Amino acid sequence: MAENRVVVGVNGSEGSLAALHRAAEEARRRDAVLVPVLVWHPVGGEMAYRSHPCPPLLKQWQQAACDRLDSAFDRAFGGRPADLRVEPLVVRAEKPGPALVGIADQPSDLLVVGTGKQGRLARVLHGSVSRYCLAHARGAVLGVAPTAQAPMPAPTQRAEDTEPSHRAALSAAA
Repeated sequence: MAENRVVVGVNGSEGSLAALHRAAEEARRRDAVLVPVLVWHPVGGEMAYRSHPCPPLLKQWQQAACDRLDSAFDRAFGGRPADLRVEPLVVRAEKPGPALVGIADQPSDLLVVGTGKQGRLARVLHGSVSRYCLAHARGAVLGVAPTAQAPMPAPTQRAEDTEPSHRAALSAAA
């Protein structure tokens, strides 16, 4: 039987922090693993990187993505919540929607995404991650609107202080 998971897209925006808060609540309520996912791609995109690869830069960009995910936890909770099992993923992919749907691939998974404020032009150029996820996910999708101010819970002990990191860096097929 598959383990219950709450997968949440995180990019550091206020909307994604609100989604992270809601995902943590859902993980507690469901006694599920919280899987925060930050999707990144090389500066200039995959095609530009393939034409001019630079492994040292790629390593720096990947580390910056890991740092952004850690920073999101710091901003949202003051560190990783000690009362939750958290398995963060940093994924290299051109588009976040397909990457999130690919990770939340079990019918029992709950996928939580921020609905964020996005103008008409941005939606046309970049698409809407939440709309993509709603249309393509195998399991339930919860869209979370950004709040004026996400509640800041009491500081928790950082997971890094109590156990080794579960962070995994993945590469999605381009």
